[in-house]
Amino acid sequence: MPGSEAVRRTTLRSQIADALRDEVIAGRLAAGRQFTVKEIAESYGVSATPVREALLDLCAQGLLDVELHKGYRVRQFSYADFRDMVEARSVIVEGILRRSAARALAEAAPEALASVRRRAEEAGRAALAGDLDILIGYDLRFWRELSGLIGNPYITDFLDRVRVQSWIFIVPVLRRAADDLRGRLWHGHGELVEAVAARDVAAVERLITDYNAHSLALIGSLSA
Repeated sequence: MPGSEAVRRTTLRSQIADALRDEVIAGRLAAGRQFTVKEIAESYGVSATPVREALLDLCAQGLLDVELHKGYRVRQFSYADFRDMVEARSVIVEGILRRSAARALAEAAPEALASVRRRAEEAGRAALAGDLDILIGYDLRFWRELSGLIGNPYITDFLDRVRVQSWIFIVPVLRRAADDLRGRLWHGHGELVEAVAARDVAAVERLITDYNAHSLALIGSLSA
């Protein structure tokens, strides 16, 4: 079939990019880790072309850096970077709340809110238990679906990108924590969904402000 090879290659490219993205977020591909196209291709048992394309996609997302004649390196973020990420997502969220969010949230389909509620329950449960591996996936899906209620894919993609970068920085910090994470991670996902469902923009703003303050304080104390 004409074009079928291109479709398969595109699908493989996406699969490799998603797999590597998960490895980076989870910290299994650690910040500063250097590798080549050949190394990844051999690891996944595929040709170099889709791997190279996948790695360039991750570079565009700000997760990898290209090193001339050396390959690729997982980007390293600092606590100062993390503070800037929190500020960036705060500015975007505050902006959409002031403009079109109230109307968009009011018009959100019940089934969409039900899906966000399920994500919130799982994310909140994992956060309370201090189960980082489970929390990462549900937390990213929760925020992506929640921001998706606004109906603007550019906003959703931007927030998702910043949140992924935030996780890349904080996961190693949390894994190095000597004490138990149970009860220390933010778990207000459910409360936030209910504020959204009630169209209570003020409560949404308060919860997001509290969440950002909690993140900065916790990561700041663990990074010290």
